[in-house]
Amino acid sequence: MKSLFDDVSSQCSKFTTHAYSTSFSLGIYFLKDKLRNPIYSIYGFVRFADEIVDSFEGYDKKRLLEKFKVETYEAIESRISLNPILNSFQLVVHQYNISHDLIETFLKSMEMDLEKVNYTSEKYEQYILGSAEVVGLMCLHVFTEGNKNLYDELKPFAMKLGAAFQKINFLRDMKADYQILGRTYFPNVDMTRFSSCTKRKIENEIEQDFKEALIGIKKLPSSSKGGVYLAYVYYNSLFKKIKGLPAQKLLSERIRISNGEKFGLMLNSMFQYKMNLL
Repeated sequence: MKSLFDDVSSQCSKFTTHAYSTSFSLGIYFLKDKLRNPIYSIYGFVRFADEIVDSFEGYDKKRLLEKFKVETYEAIESRISLNPILNSFQLVVHQYNISHDLIETFLKSMEMDLEKVNYTSEKYEQYILGSAEVVGLMCLHVFTEGNKNLYDELKPFAMKLGAAFQKINFLRDMKADYQILGRTYFPNVDMTRFSSCTKRKIENEIEQDFKEALIGIKKLPSSSKGGVYLAYVYYNSLFKKIKGLPAQKLLSERIRISNGEKFGLMLNSMFQYKMNLL
């Protein structure tokens, strides 16, 4: 029975999420049961594409990503794939009517990571749109469960949340991106002279993104609000930690939130949610 294979595929996406991200795993745990596997499936798809361009040194990344892209569309068209990550993703694409435009925009951003791009403001916005904002929109399709009016209302807020998360990732991973992968995402920034003034400008953007995103989080259905809020709280905590550090510190180490801190944030955010303090 294909249903058994579909279940196995979903479990592979769940395992992938747990293996790569404790923070998102915690957030997903606080979604209603029916929403968890679809979000695991989206995360697994996004994570595998990201791993190709970030981690597979010594392999033909361009060929691997192109193959992954072809197999993604084949899976969606055929409604099956022997790649369990793609099989679980295609199930979600069909169940929640996720636009192919969102998928294509995401994959184009992954292709940008194959080359050393000189990021102008335009390319920076294009990359954030594809790598983060459309991922938020894929998840929003799941959270709104076919309610198009609600999806359209929350769309700009979901994009802001995705953008905030990605910009924080850029700051958190600055050392590896610049020193190992040779990437500089922020436009018109000389990493050899990365200053507190430049850092503060980026932080101001993130603060505005977060401010707008929280408006949308409060409007989410109860089935997803708690989990998304937990992810927001985690990233906001990471952001506060980054804000308290000197600019050059970001080029010398990867900033982290310990598992103990994450557990404390989880308890606090769940208390606020349960007490209707959002």
